Amino acid sequence: MVSFPEPTMIKTNGIDMAVYEAGPKHGVPVVMCHGFPELAYSWRHQIPALAAAGFRAIAPDQRGYGRTSRPEPITDYDMTHLTDDLAGMLDALGLKDAIFCGHDWGGLVVWQMPLFHPTRVRGVIGVNTPFLARAPIDPILAMRTMFGEEMYIVYFQKPGVADAALAKDVGKSFRFFMRKSGMKAADYAKLPAEQRNLALVKALEADEGGWGGGQPLLNDEEMKYFVDTFTRTGFTGGINWYRNFSRNWERSGTMEQKVHVPGLMVMAEDDVVLSPAMADGMERFVPDLEKALIKDCGHWTQQEHPDELNKIMIDWLKKRFS
Repeated sequence: MVSFPEPTMIKTNGIDMAVYEAGPKHGVPVVMCHGFPELAYSWRHQIPALAAAGFRAIAPDQRGYGRTSRPEPITDYDMTHLTDDLAGMLDALGLKDAIFCGHDWGGLVVWQMPLFHPTRVRGVIGVNTPFLARAPIDPILAMRTMFGEEMYIVYFQKPGVADAALAKDVGKSFRFFMRKSGMKAADYAKLPAEQRNLALVKALEADEGGWGGGQPLLNDEEMKYFVDTFTRTGFTGGINWYRNFSRNWERSGTMEQKVHVPGLMVMAEDDVVLSPAMADGMERFVPDLEKALIKDCGHWTQQEHPDELNKIMIDWLKKRFS
């Protein structure tokens, strides 16, 4: 079992945030931002590795998650709030700037940090999640048109519905989602379209076998950490991030879609939600970009292939920021 630090509670942007740290205080700060349904604990393999390499490793439970505040209003989870939380976290820790690393939803946030707070960001690492330039149409409309009402992000738009489905049996939800890659991306692409509509909540309700058929990812102690936490907090805070897709799109119309800091894009070969192909052409928006591919890896990269991810991150960080 990897040791995991106790959090420091800070105040930022009107909320209390739990921040987990390791490494020298004078080290170059690297902030790691989790996705859904995850926690700072998802970075338990990266925090000690970065600390041992001389970096100040920082991972918050983000707004709506874990020991951090869970405000009621849905609009309190838009991109302005999420990026302001991180800027305020730097203030609370006495830091001018940091390298930001994000996976899944955390990846969306860290790629937006240099747009919202350009002076606070030294570099960005995307894990599975590429920089996604502003879409020409409302992304929820696009997803609904492409995949239908049962696609999980579209399904999440209904207040309270997915929240209740996931919270009904938290253990079952995590046994379903937290699995290694069970299918090659090439094989997934050959499935009929109706099996590729990402109707994950409906699939969860029908079957505990696990989405994609992969082997369980977490040991008993790790599973208990996630299940105990989400049993206490529920899933609404995290799902509210998804309920701001349209709002974020509407409010970003005048923002330059360009990242002016060094970027590293780490792709997972068999992530069918965030496929490597989604990073094609990223160089137009992130001119100073390096890419790396982790083979035989599904969605939960930092937990599925931690040693390989750690090496890729540390090598790039030492090359660019030491």
